[in-house]
Amino acid sequence: MTELSRRIDQSIRTIPNFPKEGIQFKDITPLFLDYRLCNDITHFLAEQAAGKVDVVCGVESRGFLFGATIAQQLQLPFVLIRKSGKLPGDTEKIDYELEYGSSAIEVHKGFIQPGQRVLIHDDLLATGGTAAATASLIEKCGAIPAQFSFIIELAFLAGRKNLEKFPAEIITAVSYS
Repeated sequence: MTELSRRIDQSIRTIPNFPKEGIQFKDITPLFLDYRLCNDITHFLAEQAAGKVDVVCGVESRGFLFGATIAQQLQLPFVLIRKSGKLPGDTEKIDYELEYGSSAIEVHKGFIQPGQRVLIHDDLLATGGTAAATASLIEKCGAIPAQFSFIIELAFLAGRKNLEKFPAEIITAVSYS
């Protein structure tokens, strides 16, 4: 475990039985109490993406928190990936299945250009369903999902397997087996 991973691990709270019985929720909100740690996380993730991506996408909603700061550090555009019905104007949409039902995500039309290399950022990689759907949405826009970045990976849920079909590097700051 790297020093950064250790610091993140010490800051994350595990909330038992949230949002339902049997789930051990990894809460990232305490990270924001330590601006130095937030800066270090942003720097680490931005350093991994430097020169490899043209645009950063943050997945609703916790992916917005570091996604925007990563984009700022890289001096790149930041694009929101939102749940269906949350963006005004014309959007591209993709429906996808989750382990507990179905959902849909959207992006503004024209915000991602064909051929752009895209960093997809979210707070957590669990089963990989939402990240895979986001990558499919990126491809629907004609762009390339070039990298995924996450603060936390729950490796025991094997989410990486759902992302193997994309030509993208997967970066995580801390992983739980």
